[in-house]
Amino acid sequence: MNKRISKSGAMDFHVLPPKGLLNDPNGLVHYKGTTHIFFQWNPHETDHSYKCWGHATTEDLIHYTYHEEALLPEEWYEKNGCYSGSGLVHEDKLYLFYTGNVKNEKEERESYQCVAVSEDGFHFEKLGPVIRDIEGYTAHVRDPKVFRHEDGLFYMVLGAQREDLTGDTILFRSEDLLKWDFMGSLMEEKVDLGYMWECPDLINYKDKSVFIFSPQGLEPQGEKYRNIFQTGYYTGTFQNGVFRKDDHDFTEMDRGFEYYAPQSFAYPDGRILSMGWMGTMEKEKEEALPTVKEGWVHHLSILRELSLSPEGKLIQKPVRELESAREKILDENRESFKVEIETPLEVNLKLSEGSSSMELRYGGDLQLNYDGSAFSVERKDWLTGEREYRSVELPEGLTELQMLLDHTSAEIFINGGREVVSLRFFKDEEHNELLITGNADMDLRLYGLVF
Repeated sequence: MNKRISKSGAMDFHVLPPKGLLNDPNGLVHYKGTTHIFFQWNPHETDHSYKCWGHATTEDLIHYTYHEEALLPEEWYEKNGCYSGSGLVHEDKLYLFYTGNVKNEKEERESYQCVAVSEDGFHFEKLGPVIRDIEGYTAHVRDPKVFRHEDGLFYMVLGAQREDLTGDTILFRSEDLLKWDFMGSLMEEKVDLGYMWECPDLINYKDKSVFIFSPQGLEPQGEKYRNIFQTGYYTGTFQNGVFRKDDHDFTEMDRGFEYYAPQSFAYPDGRILSMGWMGTMEKEKEEALPTVKEGWVHHLSILRELSLSPEGKLIQKPVRELESAREKILDENRESFKVEIETPLEVNLKLSEGSSSMELRYGGDLQLNYDGSAFSVERKDWLTGEREYRSVELPEGLTELQMLLDHTSAEIFINGGREVVSLRFFKDEEHNELLITGNADMDLRLYGLVF
């Protein structure tokens, strides 16, 4: 019998750890009528000293039930952690692919790409490693994402580090999910993007593919790459085992503070859904998170629907099922708004033609600004107490904004999801004032979210 466990904290629409530390989403898959969300989890401490696979399920994409750990680091090939990976349904069985992390007697890293299989989605039989050392690469090879392509074959992309200490994504191919052939680098073109590429994902649309990955080691460039680690994408084509990128730079997927390591999956109705980790940050900042005193840290983003614009821009929108939780509070048109309201809530704002400025303040901490060319978000650093910000240029201007807030985070979707800004923030419980001002009329729809 599968044991259910209760969740911690006061979150309303995010996957979070019942206790301890959560990081990367793993094995996102719809199987036998249920959506499974696995995640990296340390149930013992609020640090990264232990890694198993936590497990949550949802029937409606907004309410989550938490279960016993799905994968525990009990075998020799995973003794120092069951690291990130993915899920795939084949012949009515659920396969989980993950990286077994090992430190040998010399404290040297070893990594093994492993598989476990289930007939019910809750109890897994481990089949052990299917990929071991790879010539030309260090032991920093991890995070297998497996998918079936239109040619009928299975492919696995893996985050990797070359022996010259540069990042790469490598590709394997299989006919049966157990025997894998090495195909080399996913991309023919070598690009200089840091020392390690984590959590690769390849989404294949009808005429275009999107390669999403999380490089480590990028230096800030103006308002870009301001976080400790980044997540972004290339568009291009995936044919004959090679991804050929379009002629554009690496594009950040989220312009906020903590978003990292997203993973996508196909929902039965044809949508591509994705979920990321809202927690990548410096060690000192992580240790100072206000939720540590409650015994838990970090959570996943809401599920997002992914699509491509005609010009190849990745569009992200909150999963539409969240609309069923809305309870309308306000629907008005004017230049300024002042409302007392508590989270969780959803803000929908449309700016009139000709609007060149907007400011939003909430909770004594969060501030959004648009100055006619750039959108910025500002918060208080909970470690230092100083203000910090992130900014993104909006060549087309700001026309609409959708923001979902709960007790410790905000996810902001700009211009129909053309840009997204996500962040953790910790509202002063005594400050529930939402203040919005602009230089022209704005349409505001304000919803409480009831779960």
